Amino acid sequence: MKAGDRVRVSTPVVLFHHPQHRNQPHNAEGMEGVIKEVLTDWKGRPISPNFPVVVEFAIEGAKRPFKAHLSSAELEVL
Repeated sequence: MKAGDRVRVSTPVVLFHHPQHRNQPHNAEGMEGVIKEVLTDWKGRPISPNFPVVVEFAIEGAKRPFKAHLSSAELEVL
């Protein structure tokens, strides 16, 4: 997976920061988005985050795109 790939959430993932469901559990399974970046380093130092893939989802009615940090096991490339 690399930045720019189109992906779909393939496993049940509960998010609490979805713009249309603030502070309520929302299952993101089936949502499609674009990978913005894969986190591997911070200020030049290597890191190993639990959820390294930053995915941006276009949500209808939201002011800006919705971003979520996910693992590669939770995503499938389209």
